[in-house]
Amino acid sequence: MVYRPTRRGFLTAGLVGIAPIVLSGCDVFGLARSQAVIDALGSADDLARHLQRLIGGDALAPEFEEAEMSPVFRTNGNTMPSSTTYQTLAAGGFSGWSLGLDGLVERPVRFTLAEIMAMPARTQITRHDCVEGWSAIGKWTGVPLGHLLGEAGLRAEARYVVFHCADEFDGSNYYESIDLADARHPQTILAYAMNGAPLSIGHGAPLRLRVERQLGYKHAKYVMQIEVVASLAGIGGGRGGYWEDAIGYDWYAGI
Repeated sequence: MVYRPTRRGFLTAGLVGIAPIVLSGCDVFGLARSQAVIDALGSADDLARHLQRLIGGDALAPEFEEAEMSPVFRTNGNTMPSSTTYQTLAAGGFSGWSLGLDGLVERPVRFTLAEIMAMPARTQITRHDCVEGWSAIGKWTGVPLGHLLGEAGLRAEARYVVFHCADEFDGSNYYESIDLADARHPQTILAYAMNGAPLSIGHGAPLRLRVERQLGYKHAKYVMQIEVVASLAGIGGGRGGYWEDAIGYDWYAGI
């Protein structure tokens, strides 16, 4: 294994680890929390993010050798979006699919899958850690998100990157978001291949986010649109992601 230093050992030993630990033991479908608890966890979330950035903002997640890859890598969440538009694109091998990038950018852009695959790529073998308690090691290839942001150009007021997805939970489209520090991290990629093969539908084809220093629910699948914003307040329920809105998961899920 090729090991790269992380902040995990320090942070999980202290108070700032309380919120992620509490959430990792939750039933993601059934647990209700009081608003006071959610607000308290949000404060711990902010503290964890600031401390992690302070002591290791540029650190890389561990990367592994091919011999260490998991023989089985579970599909989690949705495995086939119900959208007829998505299903039509999938039936055509995503030849008509394109990714839009807009919001607080200088040049709103749209890329076909072929154009994305022709861009500079990064391959990394990393461990996926799910909030439900399982992990798996897989090999991902994709375009660094920072490259796409560079193509569009960011306006001065840009702070967050929001990923709008094709799949739904209870009638709401899945979405997630990260800040610019994670968006520009070298291991943050939009992956179109897994384990040396085109990304499968179950794993989020044609494009999914890999933000390797955060828990699995941040790794949005079926990405259709990217929006750059100054604030998360007007997106979904305002907490930065579907599960953050629905049951109070941490917005910053650093590991």
